[in-house]
Amino acid sequence: MPDTPDSNNTNTPHPPTPTNMRLPLLKLPPNLTFGPFPITPSQAFHVSPTTLSYALVNLRPLLPGHTLICPVRRVPRLSQLTTAETSDLFLTVKHVSAMLERVYRADALNVAVQDGVEAGQSVNHVHVHIIPRRKGDVEDGDQVYERMDGEEGNLGRVWEEYEVLQGRRRGKEAKGEREIDGGPEGDARRVDRTEEEMRKEAEWLRWEMGRQGELEEMRRAGEGEDATPGGEIP
Repeated sequence: MPDTPDSNNTNTPHPPTPTNMRLPLLKLPPNLTFGPFPITPSQAFHVSPTTLSYALVNLRPLLPGHTLICPVRRVPRLSQLTTAETSDLFLTVKHVSAMLERVYRADALNVAVQDGVEAGQSVNHVHVHIIPRRKGDVEDGDQVYERMDGEEGNLGRVWEEYEVLQGRRRGKEAKGEREIDGGPEGDARRVDRTEEEMRKEAEWLRWEMGRQGELEEMRRAGEGEDATPGGEIP
């Protein structure tokens, strides 16, 4: 099993897949977005079998493993989802949660929805936060919710900055100039993680989602493997 990233460092590089090779690009639904922001295979790591929901890594995780689960169809409120979309969204939350708890050796999880602007939603697209938790990871366990509702958890601003910086980088590359991924050195608006860091994490979690499915099938078949949260990979 790849070593688990340091639970106290959100910028710790994530392990590669065991083959040390890139997986084929994840096939995404056409024109996939998170709110107004386009999503690429370097950011998403799972699409549900129904293609109604998807999972993506976080540009600025509050703690290691902080990921987002979204419906493919862009709607701002839970009440606007169809019954099929609601069921699929939370089944996806369940499956991704089990994988994250296992690979991060988490003791617990925060699973949260900011359902509307007054609840702290900063991107008008339903999304579920999943945050693996370990004893002592923050001074006060509820502090994570305060951070999620504060400026640190303002996903809309973070994604807007990312799009601006990526556009600037592409423009410089087209002119034959080079810029550090994420913005020029010393840029006060620089986002916490680079595109390459997100790609590595997404690829790793995508492989682990496949492994989670294998473990769950083995458990259902009664072959003696434990696929419950926290179970080790054989």
